[in-house]
Amino acid sequence: MRTIQFREAICEAMSEEMRRDETIYLMGEEVAEYNGAYKASKGMLEEFGAKRVIDTPISELGFSGIAVGSAMNGNRPIVEYMTFNFSLVGIDQIINNAAKMRQMSGGQFNIPIVFRGPTGSAGQLGATHSQALESWFANCPGLKVVVPSNPYDAKGLLKSAIRDNDPVIFMESEQMYGDKGEVPEEEYLIPIGLADIKRPGNDVTIVSFGKIIKEAFIAADELAKEGIECEIIDLRTIRPMDHKTILDSVKKTNRLVILEESWPFGNISTEITYQVQSQVFDYLDAPIIKINTADTPAPYSPVLLAEWLPNSNDVIKAVKKVCYA
Repeated sequence: MRTIQFREAICEAMSEEMRRDETIYLMGEEVAEYNGAYKASKGMLEEFGAKRVIDTPISELGFSGIAVGSAMNGNRPIVEYMTFNFSLVGIDQIINNAAKMRQMSGGQFNIPIVFRGPTGSAGQLGATHSQALESWFANCPGLKVVVPSNPYDAKGLLKSAIRDNDPVIFMESEQMYGDKGEVPEEEYLIPIGLADIKRPGNDVTIVSFGKIIKEAFIAADELAKEGIECEIIDLRTIRPMDHKTILDSVKKTNRLVILEESWPFGNISTEITYQVQSQVFDYLDAPIIKINTADTPAPYSPVLLAEWLPNSNDVIKAVKKVCYA
């Protein structure tokens, strides 16, 4: 099987879907002439032309609103944000129009839009460019939230997102665009709402998603040397969430650690903790531990940033604590 970059998987997914359906188009800052800020739309302008690969002004509120109106009129826009931090400028259109239009219209309008771009920290970008906003969007009924961690999942999930008749928030990472992975040449789709057990194990369940899951794999390799076998679940989809895969794993391992690149208050790991303790409490042999960023805006200093972000050592400590090792 061939190996391609994350950005190439994203580009292939969009291009294949645009060849299949002429109502699909891509819009956003630098997606056309510049081939995308992270080169995730490289070559698409040449293939599809300026009417379907559209460079926008620096006006997220404006082009998000255009996408909503366009979707109401039968099109299927893909909106790229240079970073989801910039989506906050257009969040009124996402929350108050895209997410709610189907209900407010009594089902007369579907809003088949994909809002995609990078989330979370990407190094020394400062506090206003380093926010993980998954839990913000997952809090809103009417939105689906997808956060892939590798090229294979990214392509399959993005194709499903583009075909979905509801708005999907598709969150990537600037630090993953160069990641390489095996991706089939033949067409495939990955269903939205299905988690994946990336590594089976019997001693402890680790749940994570997005780029931070890499730290879980590093930790699991080290813990295996000490005889502790971790089961790693990649959520892939935040909303709708695959609770069953998590609960079944906890029933087997009796321990749970959740790793999330997010502030600790009111996040995805908080929701998972509630679901597990409310449904399989009697299976737990130790308190649930959730690992998050520090409860501050992201620092600029690389030394402080390393302390702010979760890492594999944090995972190792948490696993040993729940295993009483």
